[in-house]
Amino acid sequence: MEIVGYFAGSVMLNRLKQKWKVGPLQLFLILCTFAIGGSLSGYLGRWLMSVLRVDNTLLYTIIYIVLVTLIWPLMVLGVSIIFGQYAFLKNI
Repeated sequence: MEIVGYFAGSVMLNRLKQKWKVGPLQLFLILCTFAIGGSLSGYLGRWLMSVLRVDNTLLYTIIYIVLVTLIWPLMVLGVSIIFGQYAFLKNI
């Protein structure tokens, strides 16, 4: 629980706790949900781009951004279920 206490001491994180009306542990789990969901979106987007085999750099970038934008909410919701934060994210 020491890492939770470390994060809870930050002014910015305290503002998030007040705005979202959550405790330090739930804030930590929410931030982990966003971080892991975002990372999974990037990895899945990169994998899908390797399957599509796009050679044009500009086209690759545009398609990648669109893919990650579409994948991100699904990944965050999936991870939120695992971390028990689905009820919080559903209400945002």
